[in-house]
Formats: sequence, C-alpha cells, structure tokens
Amino acid sequence: MTEQVMGSRRVAVVGAGAAGILAAIFAAAAGSETFLLERTRDGGRKILISGGGRCNILPSRLEESRFVTDSSPHTLRNMLRTWPLQEQIAFFEREVGLPLVEEPASAKLFPVSQRARDVRDGLLALAARHGARFIPNTLVTGFAPAGGGWRIECADGPPLEVDAVIVATGGLSVPSTGSDGAGLAVLQALGHAIHPTYAALTPVLDDPPLFGSLAGVSLPVRLTARDGSRSATAAGGFLFTHHGYSGPAVLDVSHVLVRARADGSAARLQVRWTALDVEGWTTALRAAGGRSVGAVVRGELPARLADTLVQAAGIDPARPLAQLRREERLRLVEGLVRGELPWTGDEGYRKAEVTGGGVSLAEIDPRSMESRRHPGLYLCGEVLDAFGPIGGYNFLWAWATGRAAGLGAARPR
Repeated sequence: MTEQVMGSRRVAVVGAGAAGILAAIFAAAAGSETFLLERTRDGGRKILISGGGRCNILPSRLEESRFVTDSSPHTLRNMLRTWPLQEQIAFFEREVGLPLVEEPASAKLFPVSQRARDVRDGLLALAARHGARFIPNTLVTGFAPAGGGWRIECADGPPLEVDAVIVATGGLSVPSTGSDGAGLAVLQALGHAIHPTYAALTPVLDDPPLFGSLAGVSLPVRLTARDGSRSATAAGGFLFTHHGYSGPAVLDVSHVLVRARADGSAARLQVRWTALDVEGWTTALRAAGGRSVGAVVRGELPARLADTLVQAAGIDPARPLAQLRREERLRLVEGLVRGELPWTGDEGYRKAEVTGGGVSLAEIDPRSMESRRHPGLYLCGEVLDAFGPIGGYNFLWAWATGRAAGLGAARPR
C-alpha cells in the first residue's frame, strides 16, 4: 500500500462486513494496533451471498448520481471521491491478489475465480498480514467515550479500551447475516441524527398476484416508480415471481414504493416493456399482410407475456391487424409503453440488499469519516445515509468509506 505508517494507536472496528474489514486493513497498515470485532463466527457474510455467490465486487463504471440519500449529495460525492474506482480496482488486483473480470452486459466486476469466498477470505488474510487481530463471536453491546478514548462493552468478556472506534455494524437488511441495526441505536443514543431507515433493493409484492401465471418470465424493461415527492427510474432485468416482481430494475426502484407505503401515500409503478416507443409500436401495429396482433407483440416480447398484455387491452391475440380499431391500438400501445403494474407491498428487510436511511452525512467529516459530534468515533458503510443501485455500487461505498475511516482512526492526534 502507498499509505505511510502514521503512528501507533489502539483502534477497534465493530463489525467485520465489507466496510469493517477494509477499515481494519487500512488502520493496521497505517500502524495502529487494530481489533476487528465480529458477532458471528466468520464475518463477511454479505460478501459471501452477493452476486449469487460470485461477489460483484465493483461496477466497471460509476455514475455518482445513482446513489440515494436524504443528506447532501455533495457530501456523498466527496466521500466517494476519497478513493476513486480505478484505485479500488488496483487495490483488489494488486494488494488482495484478486484479478477482476467485467461482465459487459451488466457493467459489473467479479473476481476471475467467480467465488465470493475468495473475496472475503482474501480481505481477512490481508488484514491479518497487516497485523489486525480478528476477534469473532464477540457481541458488542455498547461503546462510549471514556478517559480521552473509548470503552467498548462486550456481552461475554471484559470491556476493551481504545483510542478510536470505527462503527461498521451495517443496517437492518438480511438479518440472517448478523445485521440487526444495534449500531444505529447506539449512535442515536450518542446524539447522532438518524434519517428514518427503510428496506431498499427489495422485491415488490402483489397480493393476490395479477400476473402470477407469468412467474418465471424474465426480460429487460424500463421501470419508473413515483409518488408525490419521489421518483426513480431503472432499466434492466425484470422477473415475474409467484408473489410479485423482482430483478435488478425492480430492486433499483423499490425504495420509492417502500417509503410511500410507510408514509401512507400512493405510488405508481410504471413499465415500458420494450425499447419501442409510442411511434414505434404504432408503426408495428399497422396492418401488414395477414399478421395477427398477438404475432406482432410476440415478436418483441416473451409469448406468454405478449398474449397477457394483448388480452389486458381487451383484444383477442388472434385478431388480424387489419381488424384492429384505432382506439384498441391506442389502448394496447399505452399498456406496452406506459403499463401500470399493480403492487401491494414489498419483501422488506428479509430480502432487501441494503438499508436506506441511517446516520446523516452532515455529521461526518467526509475525508476521515470521523463523527463531528464525538472525536475518535468513525462511521462507515451501511450505517450511513446512502445506498446505490444493484451492480457493485454498495460495495464501492463500503470499500471507500471503510478505507477512509481506517486511515482516519489511525492518524495520531
């Protein structure tokens, strides 16, 4: 690593997820006596399940505007820019020893080995090489300022006295991996402003499912979710499930629906099923030869979906194009270009990939990730009020903020 050893401080990192392991690596590499405390027996469990067990380490290109926050987007960008994407790629390939490969269709980067375990194990091994001490099966019950440093209380052991503490406890998503939001509760008790949390990147439900018969059908679409004050648009994979909808495009807009339901406000989920616009579909549905309406639509969409959408417009798929009335064509085109998807709920934190909301970014120094309320307290990862779309963005956030927190905590006073 290029960072210089800056002095010896005792630093505790609470939580050995993506952000916490990076924080431990960089704190230890900068010369700190570093303790990585983890409630589970192994740590890094979200790394292990990400990307279908392959771990989508990073996006191959970054659009900063795709991050979501109720804090200042400018502050968020400053945090991201502490460690540019190309430098992160170089870190994984050179320092961790994990060559990366791009999946061009999705702009995602994966380890060449296609094994998430290689990522988790490689990071923990690097932390150990730099001298960080990994302490699993350790439930932290609280932390507070004490005598110019910090005192960390543990459920089954003596307290730990350190100069600085890095909170990387995650949010509320996928509780089976060890995330329970306890760190957020402690941070709130210490006086930090917490923006309301909510499930993000979670599947959407429709109960009873209007399109349940289409379960398993998938295709690329363009989705827009909109309520009175929020909107999100995403293009990408869409999957009909037995209970509603999933796929990257659905997950990327789901937060608007989740928050609307929590607020008691109405939100619409609108879909454009193909790349064809109104003009394109109008041209395609003009009479040509003896083709049927269903045949034309099936030429652009999976057959079962095509017939369902034609029937939803009140048209027999076998109807010849020459018999299609103008008002029927307009109705069908509207459903194909601006279709309304019914929805009634979401899968919540159980299936959510990340937590929205969290500690206000205004309370954090964007260069060091130190709390503006408590010297010696550093925050990183999912406890902060920011998340990105599917595609490695949330790991990028974890790596960048974890690194900055580790370097900040190691810096001598």
